[in-house]
Amino acid sequence: MDWSAWHGAYDDPGSWQARRLLTVQARLREVLDGAPPGGLGIVSLCAGEGRDVLGVLAEHPRRADVRVRLVEADARNTAAARRRAEAAGLGAQVETVTGDAALPAHYAGLAPADVVLACGVFGNLTDADVARTVRACRALCRTGGTVIWTRHREAPDLVPRILDWFAEAEFEQRWLSPPDVGYAVGAHRFTGTPDELAPGQRMFDFVGYPTLRPDRWPDG
Repeated sequence: MDWSAWHGAYDDPGSWQARRLLTVQARLREVLDGAPPGGLGIVSLCAGEGRDVLGVLAEHPRRADVRVRLVEADARNTAAARRRAEAAGLGAQVETVTGDAALPAHYAGLAPADVVLACGVFGNLTDADVARTVRACRALCRTGGTVIWTRHREAPDLVPRILDWFAEAEFEQRWLSPPDVGYAVGAHRFTGTPDELAPGQRMFDFVGYPTLRPDRWPDG
């Protein structure tokens, strides 16, 4: 899968990717709007070009308070993210890491963060790894912080189980998109005490939607 070319669909306002992006950005904007004064940290797993974060921070009044780390395996995407950050005047606050987003070491120094984005991730993992990644968010997210995540809603719909896994990990559901839009965007607030990062333990294996569902390729 060409993950750089895949981003082209975001430029089509009528695509499901563009609609989902707007939904994710709205959730992030709400979190920033309600955040207490002081510095804020954001980490993004499989961040792509960082359009969700950078599209909000470019004009948000809290932009000067935010540090961001975007972790993405495709060097073309991280290069595009750096260009976007610099164009928005955010170059000093946004760190792009070209590497495996499943490695907790990439988040050291910024996690536990105020916001964790796992967008375009769960649809590319086995069910067991989705559950494992939700549990790993306990180390990525500070108490009171928010995880924003996405997942397709194809049958069998895994979203109800994802909600249960977040609840078991002491995350409180704050928002979930309606099922009829064809994709899920969720926001969960962490109410527990963060776990320690385990640098030597992978959070997931990125299998990829084409491998998991070779008959279809609508979402990641």
